[in-house]
Amino acid sequence: LLASKNGRVDSEDRRSRHCPYLDTINRSVLDFDFEKLCSISLSHINAYACLVCGKYFQGRGLKSHAYIHSVQFSHHVFLNLHTLKFYCLPDNYEIIDSSLEDITYVLKPTFTKQQIANLDKQAKLSRAYDGTTYLPGIVGLNNIKANDYANAVLQALSNVPPLRNYFLEEDNYKNIKRPPGDIMFLLVQRFGELMRKLWNPRNFKAHVSPHEMLQAVVLCSRKTFQITKQGDGVDFLSWFLNALHSALGGTKKKKKTIVTDVFQGSMRIFTKKLPHPDLPAEEKEQLLHNDEYQETMVESTFMYLTLDLPTAPLYKDEKEQLIIPQVPLFNILAKFNGITEKEYKTYKENFLKRFQLTKLPPYLIFCIKRFTKNNFFVEKNPTIVNFPITNVDLREYLSEEVQAVHKNTTYDLIANIVHDGKPSEGSYRIHVLHHGTGKWYELQDLQVTDILPQMITLSEAYIQIWKRRDAGETNQQGA
Repeated sequence: LLASKNGRVDSEDRRSRHCPYLDTINRSVLDFDFEKLCSISLSHINAYACLVCGKYFQGRGLKSHAYIHSVQFSHHVFLNLHTLKFYCLPDNYEIIDSSLEDITYVLKPTFTKQQIANLDKQAKLSRAYDGTTYLPGIVGLNNIKANDYANAVLQALSNVPPLRNYFLEEDNYKNIKRPPGDIMFLLVQRFGELMRKLWNPRNFKAHVSPHEMLQAVVLCSRKTFQITKQGDGVDFLSWFLNALHSALGGTKKKKKTIVTDVFQGSMRIFTKKLPHPDLPAEEKEQLLHNDEYQETMVESTFMYLTLDLPTAPLYKDEKEQLIIPQVPLFNILAKFNGITEKEYKTYKENFLKRFQLTKLPPYLIFCIKRFTKNNFFVEKNPTIVNFPITNVDLREYLSEEVQAVHKNTTYDLIANIVHDGKPSEGSYRIHVLHHGTGKWYELQDLQVTDILPQMITLSEAYIQIWKRRDAGETNQQGA
């Protein structure tokens, strides 16, 4: 009887009890931004974090890596990274203690609908465990080797409220059905995790490492985008938005997702084929009457608009300094007024195209074409674009019949990605508007500094996100 009674007590005892080792937990070494795999076997299965030294180990049974670590180093408190349960090893009992809740929250932050609704209304600084203060959402991202191009794009997208809000709540996407063996959904999961870490008001440190997100990018893009090699911000943005859209079950035409709801607009593209320039004038004249040389029109959707810069002049001033040319934003937007014609050449044929917008999305992305590829190298156009950061009205770029339907056509800037330096090397930084304070911040990898709005327009802007002002909204910015 005694044995069986003892056995029962023992098993209950093993299930949970107060642990004498909780004061050995070292929160300053805990970092859950990295891949959840055992530091010895490199296996993802059954991974535990040692809360004393921060390393990850597999298993907790006898002879498992976590068990051996606990005996060898007298580190006793472990967290199962999947179930979020705490255990004391080598005694192998579960620890239930409310004082550990801050650790599980850092590993897996969650947001209520109310918290999400208040995110853009508050300007409260959070204090990290190491004492540094930070604004949730305005948080540095680690540059692991050469991934600042991806960091800047991820930072920009994390400051687009409807996209951010969708991904902060896992319930919005966790039940989406994907075909078996589909790896692309990993992007959605990792992006959601990154959003929740960037906006976590109770982080242990004031920066986040995008390691797991970027590993998913490398895998899902089949190494088109790397952590160790500088990539192009526009190429990455274009791939990432399309990949997210299709991973969420979206299709080209019919099925919409949060990505298309936020960023997709539409335009008409008018195309006219040109006769070969070397042909005699009469022959050209003759050809223009043929059907294939008549203008055609197609309706097309877009996720971003590409703005072309005028060719940079090569002349220098009297001090032999290259003059950096400037161009107003409205000059390069003229491409979309339905009148401006632009010539496009293929190796066989030449076309004239003009573009007219028919639908403006709630958030509009501009990509300013700074790079041109020649046969041998990539050239960068250093032209500075002069733009106001608020109150840009795009009504005149819509076709007339659409203007009547579009009540709101005024946009304010919320994110500005800058490329500094040479085309192939260079570095990226980003300016973002914090909606709660109305202030602008500059982020470059781990550095976060506040910046005056008038300084933003002096940079070599590469990608911009503009927010449409909807009925009754006024400009929220401190400019």
